[in-house]
Amino acid sequence: MNKNDKKNNVTDTTTGAATFLTSTLGNTVGGVGRTLGGVTGAATRGVGNTVTSVTGDLGRPIGDGLGNIGTGVENSLNSVAKGVEDAGQWKKQ
Repeated sequence: MNKNDKKNNVTDTTTGAATFLTSTLGNTVGGVGRTLGGVTGAATRGVGNTVTSVTGDLGRPIGDGLGNIGTGVENSLNSVAKGVEDAGQWKKQ
């Protein structure tokens, strides 16, 4: 084995370890982000539905607004989570 082969082997090993570490971290953080987004979105939509149910047509705009905020928060957190996962896998846009 010559020096170049040894150097490439060390580089490949180091790159592989870094990729594994960042991928694992990215997937973990991304998964937590998706979970938080889902829980927050569902809870906020639930509150919106409750407001609409309790107040009827009078409160519908407020209930719908809360539901839409929940959906927006969920979609935003899912987008951030995807970005974190992609970064962890060293993907470029």
